[in-house]
Amino acid sequence: MQNNSKKIQLKRSMTAGQMEMISLGGAIGVGLFMGSTSTIKWTGPSVLLAYMLVGLILYIVMRALGEMLYVNATTGSFADYATHYISPLAGYLAEWSNIFEYIMVGISEVVAVTEYLKYWWPKTPTWIAGIIVIVFLVLANLASAKAYGTLEFWFSMIKVITIVLMIVVGLAVILLGLGNKGVPIGFSNLWSHGGFFAHGIKGFFFSLAIIVGSYEGIELIGISAGEVMDPHKAVVKSVKSVLWRILIFYVGAIFIIVCIYPWNELKAIGSPFVETFTKVGIPFAAGFINFVILTAALSGANSGIYSSSRMLFRLAHEGHAPKFFGKVSKRVVPNKAILGISAGILIGFILNLIFSTISKSASSLFVLIYSSSVLPGMVPWFVILIAELKFRKENPKQMAQHTFKLPLYPYSSYFAFSMLFLIIIFMFINPETRLSVIVGAAVLLFATILYFIRKKK
Repeated sequence: MQNNSKKIQLKRSMTAGQMEMISLGGAIGVGLFMGSTSTIKWTGPSVLLAYMLVGLILYIVMRALGEMLYVNATTGSFADYATHYISPLAGYLAEWSNIFEYIMVGISEVVAVTEYLKYWWPKTPTWIAGIIVIVFLVLANLASAKAYGTLEFWFSMIKVITIVLMIVVGLAVILLGLGNKGVPIGFSNLWSHGGFFAHGIKGFFFSLAIIVGSYEGIELIGISAGEVMDPHKAVVKSVKSVLWRILIFYVGAIFIIVCIYPWNELKAIGSPFVETFTKVGIPFAAGFINFVILTAALSGANSGIYSSSRMLFRLAHEGHAPKFFGKVSKRVVPNKAILGISAGILIGFILNLIFSTISKSASSLFVLIYSSSVLPGMVPWFVILIAELKFRKENPKQMAQHTFKLPLYPYSSYFAFSMLFLIIIFMFINPETRLSVIVGAAVLLFATILYFIRKKK
């Protein structure tokens, strides 16, 4: 497959370790630290199985992506594959979905950062804090892909270390009674308080939608593949290690939470991470977790600018965005695209400030718009699975010598695709997520109409 979508090649300056941490950091966001209680409320302790099931889907998607990356590692990979193996429209939707998703995520993460900064500097005006954060992230992305990778590496490292500490401390509470007067808490909270499946199968499937949203961002490994040194080795290492690490961090952290605390009392305790560290006598737990969540939010915004700027760069070279965004700086980074995405985040942040001061209903409208990015965020997963099926048929000779194939092909692909489709159906059934699905679908429809209008012209 030839990469004809852009004449300018971005520089391969990122290391395999940075690529690994980018993908890991993209999927471990604020949602785990602050939003874990919302996934648990739908289904109770069986949320553990829900995270495992979405983890299995994620494994299949990532192995399918890794299979194609192993043969052709390019920046914006899944959009390349969608265009070549499905249709130009599929590639176009994958790119714009990624841009829409990460501008929304970027806005929400910057809003979150300004709130967390108030913990230490309560009198700092929100708009000043937001602008400082955006400028800081822009400068990191403009410097080089390596500078971005270094920043994201340390952001992700902080999150990973915190989760590991949480799991270790939590196991000590469960097995040894640390912080509980020496009385082990045990595992009874897993089946007490309404049973393992507290809200039945329907509640179980409702939780999958929120979990899919929290896992989105793992495909960043494909976008960064075009800027990593020795891509063959980096892709195999990253796909293999990132998947099991994410499962350990997510499933491990959720396991600790549902064992220590009755699932139906989680709303009353605030952040389970803060409570767990406080329980064993760590006095600065709240400040420490606030710092970690702050880095998680910065990481989310950082990844969003990186990912969506590469997609905007590609769209400019394909004629679906102004040519201005297809330029690169002396440091060989798409500086105009980075500034364009950052401007979108800045405008959204300012509009959010204005609307939130006018009325409370406007802030709930913003939450709806943000949640509507979950469906467009699933588009890359769908196109990866479909493209891989076509990829196999078009490359029989390369597949004969391929050493990193998707296991159980094609049944694994069919299973993952069917489950993702089923999750969307349950998102529509659930009254709390129905409107966000409709808005997300409207965004995709609007992008499709624009595509055909431009094509006709």
